[in-house]
Amino acid sequence: MKKIVLMAMMIAAGYSAMAQEIETTVATDVVSSYIWRGQDLGSTAIQPTLGVEYKGLSLTAWGSYGLADPSDTKEFDLTLAYSAGGFNIGVTDYWFNAGQDPDARYFKYDAHGTNHVFEATVGYDFGLASLQWYTNFSGNDGVNKDGKRAYSSYVEANVPFKLAAVDWTATAGAVPFATDFYGTTGFAVTNLALKATKDIKVTDTFSIPVFGQVVGNPCSQKAYLILGITLQP
Repeated sequence: MKKIVLMAMMIAAGYSAMAQEIETTVATDVVSSYIWRGQDLGSTAIQPTLGVEYKGLSLTAWGSYGLADPSDTKEFDLTLAYSAGGFNIGVTDYWFNAGQDPDARYFKYDAHGTNHVFEATVGYDFGLASLQWYTNFSGNDGVNKDGKRAYSSYVEANVPFKLAAVDWTATAGAVPFATDFYGTTGFAVTNLALKATKDIKVTDTFSIPVFGQVVGNPCSQKAYLILGITLQP
C-alpha cells in the first residue's frame, strides 16, 4: 500500500512540475482592417488567440470575425508547431467561411469540397532578421496557370528594430509561383509592410499594446493603413 501511495505521489509531483512549465496564451487583437500577406480579407475585425506551449511544442487556435460587415471573412485556424533555438516548424489547418463548400461546414474535409486549407511552414530566426517559408499541401489550395494544384507558397522576411522607444518590424513577402490563391501569375512581391508597436500605460500594472501598420502589395497595386490594439490578461 505504501508503494502505491508513493507512486501516486511521484506521478502527482511529475504532473505538477509539467503543469508549471506549460505556458498559456489568451489574447485578442482588434484591427481596423484584416490584411493578410498583402491580401484584403475585410474591414474591422476581432481576432482572438488561445494557445498552450510546452518545451517548444505549441498548439494554437486563432480566429477572425468581422465586426462591421457580415460578409467579411470568418476564419478559424489551428496550428501545431515546434521551435528550438531559432528554428521552427509547423502545420496549420485554416478554415474560411468561403471556399468549395457553399454551406461552410467546418467538419467537411472532402478533397474537392472543403473550405479547409492545410499549410506547412519552416523558418529560422537569426536574431537580426527571420525568414519563413509557407506551402499549402492539401485542401482548398489554389491552382496554377494549367489549372492544377499550385501548392501555393509564400516566403517572408522580417527585420525587427527599435526607434524612438517604439518597436518596429519591417516585412517583405513574396509568392514564388503562379497561383490564384494569392492572385499571382508567377513570382510576385505581395507584401511590403512596416509595423510600429508601443505599450500605452493605463495603470501602474496594466498597459495596452497599440500598433499601426502600413502595408503595400505591389502585385495588386493596393496599399493599406491599419490600426490595432492587443488585449491580454
